[in-house]
Amino acid sequence: MKITAQMVKKLRDMTGAGMMDCKKALQEADGDFDKAIEILRKKGAAKAAKKAGRATGEGIITSYVHFNGRIGVLLELNCETDFVARTDEFKELAYNLAKQVAAMSPRWVSREDVPQEVIEKEKEIYREQLKNSGKPENVVEKIIEGKLEKFFQENCLLEQDYIFDDKKKVKDIITEAIGKIGENIRVSRFVRLEVGVE
Repeated sequence: MKITAQMVKKLRDMTGAGMMDCKKALQEADGDFDKAIEILRKKGAAKAAKKAGRATGEGIITSYVHFNGRIGVLLELNCETDFVARTDEFKELAYNLAKQVAAMSPRWVSREDVPQEVIEKEKEIYREQLKNSGKPENVVEKIIEGKLEKFFQENCLLEQDYIFDDKKKVKDIITEAIGKIGENIRVSRFVRLEVGVE
């Protein structure tokens, strides 16, 4: 199938990927836009994995206050260069992540940030709940792992469903941004304040 300039432009508008990447993805997908997007996403994820170890000494602190004035968030999003930190795309990502924190109230950035004693306490609670279930020990352990996974998904920002696209996790959105922008990006911290809540 012949790949036209209009097709390449359409895919670029849809994904924000480079022209050559879009052309190659369309050729590989034989003109199928859905397949081409998937190809670009996989390449973006591969690029992001390569960049994951790079230092993120630049960035911005963004704020979001909910329209009712009762919830506010400060969030620090880091990248590698001051140039990227000043782009609208980066600022928009930071703002959307602050909105995510306001809406979903995570307690930590990632599962690695959850203190070990909190994890042990959760396991203890789950074990207590299952004590009289009559299930074999190996089944109980599997259930506890599943419950712990759900705990991470609810309480860790990167593990949460993204509020603007619940088919993706927050970490997927950041990975896509790394692939698109071409720099390592990470959320280093946030603070969420809610009137009347300690």
